[in-house]
Amino acid sequence: MLSEKFSITRTLILLTVVFLVFNFDNAQSQKSESESVIDSDLNFEEAVAGISVPDGTIENLRIVDIYYYGFDDKLHKGQLVVHKDVVLDIIEIFEFIRESHFPVEKVIPISQYNWSDEKSMKDNNTSAFNYRFISGTRVISNHASGLAIDINPRLNPYIKNGSSLPANCIYDTTKTGTISASSQLVNEFKQRGWQWGGDWKSLKDYQHFEKKLK
Repeated sequence: MLSEKFSITRTLILLTVVFLVFNFDNAQSQKSESESVIDSDLNFEEAVAGISVPDGTIENLRIVDIYYYGFDDKLHKGQLVVHKDVVLDIIEIFEFIRESHFPVEKVIPISQYNWSDEKSMKDNNTSAFNYRFISGTRVISNHASGLAIDINPRLNPYIKNGSSLPANCIYDTTKTGTISASSQLVNEFKQRGWQWGGDWKSLKDYQHFEKKLK
């Protein structure tokens, strides 16, 4: 009987400790988010303003608040505009990015760059939705439906025939914030059905991840 009471008491103590630790971690997370550097704090209308987009496309888009560590080692708040069917993927992937301290320069909807992919990339800005063509073609990009994301583009350039976008960028996998085939971040995307541009044969788009919906 005494041993049973001891076992029950120990179990209750352990459950109490787990509860306290969980609540402490949750409180710390909320506190750090409230103290984060704000890179973007737009409403949906602001995030998609200034461009002509088919109504059906707009209806499928959502704006997502995300948190990540910048190259200053501070927690930042940014926003992505993505297709509604990949919102959960993006939340989970950025939880991994945050927990692993993979640095991200900034995450600002591309409307704040007047819808210029070039300006956004030069600023090393991570972005998703942009109603545009694939570079050098007249084919609508997966970015146009919010089903693609470019991460740290200055560190992870698009490379074709020896030229890079952004211009004059060197892909160096030893630099922090660079994405390579051995990056766990690539696996996080692939586990959720995304493709990585670094796997492509005719060109390399190391910044780029996209998902085809079934």
